[in-house]
Amino acid sequence: MKKVYALLPLLGLLFTACSDDDDAQTTTPDPDPIVITAGTANFSNYVAIGNSLTAGFSDNALFIAGQEASFPNMLASNFALAGGGTFNIPFMADNLGGATLQGNPILGNRLFLAFTADGPAPTPVPGTGTTEISTKLSGTFNNMGVPGAKSYELLAPGYGSVAGVAVGTANPYFARFSSSEAATVLEDAAAQSATFFSLWIGSNDILLYATNGGSGTDQTGNPDPTTYERNDITDPTVLAGSIQAILQTMTAGGAGGVIANLPDVTDIPFFTTVPFNPVPLDEATATLLNGAYAAYNLGLQQAFGANFIDAEELAARTITFAAGATNAPVMLDEDLTDLTFLNPALVNLRQTNANDLLVLTSSSFIGTLANPADPTSANGLAVPLGDQWVLTPQEQEAVATALAAYNQSIEALATQFGLAFVDANALLADLNANGLALADGSVVTSTFATGGGFSLDGVHPAPRGYAILANAFVDAINTTYGSNLPGVNPLDFTGLYID
Repeated sequence: MKKVYALLPLLGLLFTACSDDDDAQTTTPDPDPIVITAGTANFSNYVAIGNSLTAGFSDNALFIAGQEASFPNMLASNFALAGGGTFNIPFMADNLGGATLQGNPILGNRLFLAFTADGPAPTPVPGTGTTEISTKLSGTFNNMGVPGAKSYELLAPGYGSVAGVAVGTANPYFARFSSSEAATVLEDAAAQSATFFSLWIGSNDILLYATNGGSGTDQTGNPDPTTYERNDITDPTVLAGSIQAILQTMTAGGAGGVIANLPDVTDIPFFTTVPFNPVPLDEATATLLNGAYAAYNLGLQQAFGANFIDAEELAARTITFAAGATNAPVMLDEDLTDLTFLNPALVNLRQTNANDLLVLTSSSFIGTLANPADPTSANGLAVPLGDQWVLTPQEQEAVATALAAYNQSIEALATQFGLAFVDANALLADLNANGLALADGSVVTSTFATGGGFSLDGVHPAPRGYAILANAFVDAINTTYGSNLPGVNPLDFTGLYID
């Protein structure tokens, strides 16, 4: 209060001076407000095409709050400032995310961070989802993001067939809002005669292979996607041809648009959270395991002595445990030299190392019992991990090679069709390496659960991460079309849903 009283005489002098000058001065008018313009773009009818990243998938599910926080919905809010129209979303029925087909659950609920006796753990939200896939939505939808879609599936007739969902030939999310049983995603998108569109597709063409530990097949060189399995890597020419067909269709009426390349999937928390050596052991257990693998290690020594493997492979395949918190689990690796002709027990085993990437879901599997009645049957210890839990260096190389080819084609097609281009790969690599500082001084990172950039599935962004992506799209659009869209404030969006 003393400070306030001390200022009163000064304020009196100020008011007196202002009063004396009233007749001599005029009030300075406020500056003109900024007028948001579209530049050469036409945002009146915006359609977004893509997969889960376009739909607003988060925390391993699609749900209303996530759909509202999708980057296309954020873009639409900006477009509305410059002539943009209504942006219709095929909303799920609730915020659980689960769904049924003819009353039978086929999609799980979203995750939340539950605090258990063992610490915080991503856990499905309890309850039964009220979204029924066979209950078709009417009308047209501007957000044509279809979770799970690969590039070529956007052109596949019947991809939105309710009957096809039951036999695995159709997508349950698209089945809810497709215009007919035979419709394609591209047909339904093109039918809306968009004046502007966004396209972000291709991540699933490589992501499903990676998140399943490379358990699919690299189909590079095979141009027939009808022969692919779900977890296979798409041939780069198939991806490029699919995207080109989409762009030709969407730009045929003169629409402008924006397209993004694909991030390096090995930068996401799904691959950067679980260390290669996460197993704690006491002295007794380590001694027991070393005894169990003694015969295997002896067989390796014999194979080395007979020149069937070299010293480097001998060291890589020798299995040892020690008391402490940083033991590497045992895994099967089919890329190792086959020694079973010497001894059937010499299967392709080794322990994981710093060059391997353990998938996020392995954290809840390693150490569990393969046989609940046998306490010595721990997965990753007595029972080796299968291929789906580890992305090996050879599998990482396949991912990197395909990604480079995909992104080269996407950028070339953006140039060919005169579209705005978003380098999502560089953006997310920078987020992973350095984080992104926000206006309040906080920093968004890719750290699992606490970084604010990614949701609890370790693959899809959190709403704040989607806001960062939306701003990258806005920047690219402004640069290409001369618009001055303001973007969104990431602080307006949560870094983690709190249940």
